Amino acid sequence: MITRRALFALPALAAAACSRRQSGGYRGYAFIATQEGQALAAVDLEVMAVASHIALDDSPGQVLAAATRPAVYALTPATGTVYEVQFNKLSVSRKITVASTAVSMALAPDEKSLYILGRQPHALIAVDLDGFRPSWSLLLPGEPSELAVSEDGKLAAITSARGVWLADVASRRLRGPLLEGDFGAAQFRYDGKLLIVANLDASLLSLIDTASGRLVTYLPVPLRPEQFCMKQDGGEMFVTGEGMDGVVIVNTKQTQITETVLAGHAPGAMAVSDSLLFVASPQSGDVSILDIFSRKVIAVVQVGTDPGAIVITPDNRYALVLNRKSGDVAVLRASTLAGNRFKWALLTVIPVGSRPVSAAVRGV
Repeated sequence: MITRRALFALPALAAAACSRRQSGGYRGYAFIATQEGQALAAVDLEVMAVASHIALDDSPGQVLAAATRPAVYALTPATGTVYEVQFNKLSVSRKITVASTAVSMALAPDEKSLYILGRQPHALIAVDLDGFRPSWSLLLPGEPSELAVSEDGKLAAITSARGVWLADVASRRLRGPLLEGDFGAAQFRYDGKLLIVANLDASLLSLIDTASGRLVTYLPVPLRPEQFCMKQDGGEMFVTGEGMDGVVIVNTKQTQITETVLAGHAPGAMAVSDSLLFVASPQSGDVSILDIFSRKVIAVVQVGTDPGAIVITPDNRYALVLNRKSGDVAVLRASTLAGNRFKWALLTVIPVGSRPVSAAVRGV
């Protein structure tokens, strides 16, 4: 029997279902780490609204989504704690503290392990994701800055203000310093044979042969190389940093700089889709969008206050821009026009909580 309450509820349910069908959004969630909100905001990307706020015990600094597991992982650096969140239940299922404080984390390509870069103690710590417990660790000679893992999962690179080290995951041995100096961002080439690291002191990109650990070459850049972003096919890398209102484009196959493109004001974080590069300008509150084939800026979109991290949905339809000061996420949408051009517009802005700093997207 249909009750009176159920009868009145039917139009609302139908409207919600219709809204979901008409939204044309991505069928999945964006998990947003809100640093001052001490929570993960789970945004339903099909209806472009926050579905839940998942409370944590401290401030999250990073969130990663697994592709083969029904989980996302959040790190609270001040406590060295990793939280596992079941994306289908939108709740914390497990947590583990692996260090007093931590810097960052990275998923192994096979998603069997999660690597934590510890600040105290200085260590690379592997967490077995089946048992959700530490499986091994490597002590590091100083406070680490950045962590990168090769696509085959065999190597991990660690940079610091003192140099660059390589960790062999199978043998659990540390090599280095391969180079000495103040190094920041690190990125393996798609084949794992080359490591690109940012020499912050000298405004150089240092390219290291991973087999021998020797310097192959270095590339001077007209800025302080602070942010790396790799093209989806791995053939090119984009670099931004203090000192220039532009993006340096590196051909990773030929190990050379191919072009420097003016883009935005004091550009920072980047993200790349299959055809476009998004570059955030925190000071001016906008995102510059470059066609990666023509090397031209095709749009500049105002997105909010202090845009930081940018994440592309797996279907390459949306760019999610995290606005740190305004506490929201700007969603950029593309539509194909005549002449194979793209018109980008701000689809919506979603309030998510105080100071969003990291995001990960997981389909359902």
